[in-house]
Amino acid sequence: MASVFFTAQKTLKNYANGGNVLIVATLLALVIVNIPPFTEFYNSLWLNEIELRIGNFNLFSHHGRPMSVMEFINDALMAIFFFSVGLEIKREILVGELSSIKNAILPIIAAIGGMGMPVLIYWLCSRGTDYAGGAAIPMATDIAFTLGILAMLGRRVPVGLKIFITTLAVVDDIGGILVIAIFYSQQIDVTSILWAAGCIFMLLAGGWLGIQSKLFYAGIGIFVWFFFLQSGIHPTIAGVIVAFTVPAKPVFAPKRYVKTIRKNISYFANDDDEQLNSRTILDKDQMNWLKEIETASDKVISPLQDMEDTLHPLVNYLIIPLFAFANAGIFFGDMTPGMVVSGVSLAIILGLVAGKFLGIFLMSWAAIRLKIARMPEGTSWASLASVSVLAGIGFTVSLFIANLSFGGDPVTSLLLNEAKLGILAGSLISGIAGWALLHVTLPKVPKNDEADLIERSERSEELKELCRDRLRGLQIKVKRTGGD
Repeated sequence: MASVFFTAQKTLKNYANGGNVLIVATLLALVIVNIPPFTEFYNSLWLNEIELRIGNFNLFSHHGRPMSVMEFINDALMAIFFFSVGLEIKREILVGELSSIKNAILPIIAAIGGMGMPVLIYWLCSRGTDYAGGAAIPMATDIAFTLGILAMLGRRVPVGLKIFITTLAVVDDIGGILVIAIFYSQQIDVTSILWAAGCIFMLLAGGWLGIQSKLFYAGIGIFVWFFFLQSGIHPTIAGVIVAFTVPAKPVFAPKRYVKTIRKNISYFANDDDEQLNSRTILDKDQMNWLKEIETASDKVISPLQDMEDTLHPLVNYLIIPLFAFANAGIFFGDMTPGMVVSGVSLAIILGLVAGKFLGIFLMSWAAIRLKIARMPEGTSWASLASVSVLAGIGFTVSLFIANLSFGGDPVTSLLLNEAKLGILAGSLISGIAGWALLHVTLPKVPKNDEADLIERSERSEELKELCRDRLRGLQIKVKRTGGD
């Protein structure tokens, strides 16, 4: 349990800090786009073309046409985001919560409900309208915002509840990836798919041959992305596929790594301590010892874990905030208050706020009552219902799917603006309501603190009893020897 808590705590911290940057980027976009002198600048900024050209070959091109800055963010940088998501999913399947069906069954069932119910509610609200094609928009849960709000409640949140919502969000990401791959692919170019398949085969072969170079997987992965971009399949899917080819097994087992460190550190033990303190330049032998330790350190961490850890800051502090800044700009000048409670905005709000809560909580309730799954450790029905409301924050992936649904045509761009408004309003309502409900339903004293107090009390009683036994034994021994 200690290792699970540490992993959950690290994940929570990573996403919570990234969530703060995401909030700032979103607010900045909303402010800038609604200040008249900057509105045109903001809108035109994303139309500029971007190139990375070598001779006549431009990497950032789609069928010979240079990508715009917006396309670069949504199709190239977001491919890195989905690559990071793919690494996380693979790790969860191999060694995380998804590796055990016993632990994963409840979040999986809850996530299915949390994806299905919002889509159903949106579909019921949009039948026969020009925005019916956006049914997948409210199905996503934004893990950065969700865990950021949980972080505001500190240690009051049980570890079991944190693991539940994190695992649910991972399954939710899998669902989003499948939807993008199946429903948002365009006319397929078979030649480009064959080239991409050849590159993927090279990556798989590299794994079979034991190639551990991160540059190998990243370099060939760029070509997979390029061929997907030309193929008609959304290029972000390339990020997920490439992530699944990255080896999860390190070169060195931890035992061999520890032996290597001990051997090389022992060489330093023969040197005089004062000599080591006074030196500013290492001799040749010392450099070789330290380089061997450094090499062993690289080989004990698998490429998958190393790349995931390296990408977290890039994704959380740059890519996702930049995506939000580019896509969350909603111009309120042409809008009326009534738009929030009508059309596509209302369908998305109902999907996120009501759909997410009903889908996650009802499916969780059914699974637990039918004894298919068990309640997360330290969690009550009230706190499970509260976190189900919180899962209605669908910001990042919802914006991404909204762009895929409504972003291509000038006529539908009005729908895109209204969809963004619905995403923003629905996520805001879910976030505030979820935080308020958790604040009320969670114990005032952190569960960890309660456990610590109980454990310390039990240890204290055990120590007292041990002292009494020792004292009785000593008294008996004294009496037998006739001492005082």
